[in-house]
Amino acid sequence: MTEHGNPIRIMLVDDHAVVRAGYRFLLESIDDMAVVAEATCGEEALEQVRSVNPDIMVIDLAMPGMGGIEAIRQMRTVSPATRLLVFTMHENAAFVEHVLQIGIDGYISKNSSPETLVAALRQVAAGEVYIDARVAQTLVIHQTRSAGSRFMPLSSREFQILCLFVEAYSVESIAGELSLTPKTVSNYLTQIKDKLQVNNTQELMRLAISEGLVTV
Repeated sequence: MTEHGNPIRIMLVDDHAVVRAGYRFLLESIDDMAVVAEATCGEEALEQVRSVNPDIMVIDLAMPGMGGIEAIRQMRTVSPATRLLVFTMHENAAFVEHVLQIGIDGYISKNSSPETLVAALRQVAAGEVYIDARVAQTLVIHQTRSAGSRFMPLSSREFQILCLFVEAYSVESIAGELSLTPKTVSNYLTQIKDKLQVNNTQELMRLAISEGLVTV
């Protein structure tokens, strides 16, 4: 429940219908929670959020269109009262740190248990920040090593593409995941190399490993 005794009003943002259906089935079985809206991408979420006015938005990061990171960035202006809980497959520390700097209220992995999602929603609704325990441990180690700052010059989309690329996605797979053309993805990768001052893919991978973006 919220501080006024009302159910926590939740908006689900994920481009996979089956995933959203699973969220809804789980959350609507909880007495103090209500799913009030769904969106398939960041653009749709931004269009709906003012009229829906959810307490919390549960949002994925890897979506077609503007993607979750840029949607989060804009959401802070469009609906500053809506709290944001990231629910994603990305668990590496550099990614978490990047999104935390944008301004989110919670971050959990899709590998988490249903109980973790429910606990995260209640904690975020109470005005606290929730970070998945395994992700938090990785983040502490990462911050102790003072890594991750090298990626700050990248835009939200560039960072998203870099993360997919170093996770062994092909250009074609990234294009399919983000609804872009392979040529556009290749152009992004060129821009990424330029901004990070690396000359080729091998150097890019070495940088990603050294900065904790990917483990070997």
